[in-house]
Amino acid sequence: MLYLVATPIGNLGDITLRALDVLRSVDLIASEDTRKTSILLHHFDIHKPQKSYHAFNEKKVVPYLIQQLIEGQSIAVVTSAGTPAISDPGYSLVRAAIDHEIPVTALPGPAAVIMAVTLSGLPAHSFTYKGFPPRKSGARQRFIGEDVDSPHTQVFYESPHRIQAFLEDALAVLGDRQAAVANDLTKKFETVLRGSLSELIEAIIKDPPRGEYTVVIEGNRK
Repeated sequence: MLYLVATPIGNLGDITLRALDVLRSVDLIASEDTRKTSILLHHFDIHKPQKSYHAFNEKKVVPYLIQQLIEGQSIAVVTSAGTPAISDPGYSLVRAAIDHEIPVTALPGPAAVIMAVTLSGLPAHSFTYKGFPPRKSGARQRFIGEDVDSPHTQVFYESPHRIQAFLEDALAVLGDRQAAVANDLTKKFETVLRGSLSELIEAIIKDPPRGEYTVVIEGNRK
């Protein structure tokens, strides 16, 4: 069995009882970052072997993991934080497992995209998750513009190094829409800034960005 196990995005208390049971019972844990996973496992006194599994070694590691599953091993997939396959490794392994008719299940849990949408104050009944945008401004503006006419709330992930540039490109493409910027979710200094894109740019300039951000932008209301 292949288990996709959601892990805390900050506060370790957000781990589920079922996730702990699975991590204790599997034969192997496929980890995006073995160092971060080791902290989690140590905190809950779990002792299981890990296999590094991330975006840069997927092509090599997926066949190995599939072979272990075929031989009867049980494997849990965890990312650095949050839900596997959501802007993190997981999709290629799930696809390969399905192709080999290997049972797959997912354990629900933390996901920054869901938390940010619910805290944004923007419509949450229908939204489009866009993940990380391109790094260069031109490509990023085209990426943002793909949904310029969509009425659905849009959600993006962005790094602290590019959050200001992203907001400026979003303002240029979408106009001064209402938005929210979430940072350090579930952690001690959790913040959610709400306002127009221009107001959020001013706020980011005043307070140096840190950590990864989740940006929620209202849809086209015309």
